[in-house]
Amino acid sequence: MKWAAPLAVLGLLIGAWELLAKLGHIENYLLPAPSEVATALWRDRDLLSSDTWVTAREVLLGFALALAIGVAIAIVLHLSPVLRRAVYPLVVASQAIPVVVIAPILVIWFGYGITPKLIVIALICFFPVVVNTLDGLEGVDGDQAKMMRTLGASRLDLLRRLEVPSALPFLFSGAKIAVAVAVIGAVFGELVGSDAGLGHAIQVGTAQLETARVFAAVLILSVMAIALFGLVALIERRAVPWARGPRERP
Repeated sequence: MKWAAPLAVLGLLIGAWELLAKLGHIENYLLPAPSEVATALWRDRDLLSSDTWVTAREVLLGFALALAIGVAIAIVLHLSPVLRRAVYPLVVASQAIPVVVIAPILVIWFGYGITPKLIVIALICFFPVVVNTLDGLEGVDGDQAKMMRTLGASRLDLLRRLEVPSALPFLFSGAKIAVAVAVIGAVFGELVGSDAGLGHAIQVGTAQLETARVFAAVLILSVMAIALFGLVALIERRAVPWARGPRERP
């Protein structure tokens, strides 16, 4: 029942969009009706399915790369206060560099293959993983840490048995943000330089005034982002059940 209200609102919006496109005397190359988008989705299914696979592969690999780099940086900065003071400001400053400037340079360096897309995705996604994971590692209960030291736990034991488990809910919060924006990073990388993928399909469809196909590609990207977010949330529920809110606990 919790999906009833959002689905009802979505249905009303789609209905209003259909009426506006059909009765508003708007050219379909400017605003295609949802029915035309659905037609394009079916008519161009072979093209869109191959492009979807390309983009999905880029998103998954780029997200995995960002996750690995982000967690590694967070752990290193947590273990070394000196490095944290030296490196953390640079991590923050990295987000001030416009990707629109970096992406064309990456294409020049690495060509039109998958490498520039993975780097763009990693640059966009690693920051929320680093910040959230580091906050989780730093937020461990001091009394629990003291008790473990009293029992003879080493620094590695503290990290493995206390700090990492405590940081998992924070890590998943950052991962959910990262996996959503990973789709944006993949499309942006494809728009800068690519011969396949949904970003390329959008670019070609725009040049050919195939607006319905462009909307269909955008719809697929939206579904992909929602599905990946839901997958990470599902893994979170299984991996860290203790982090659920009071109403979610059995």
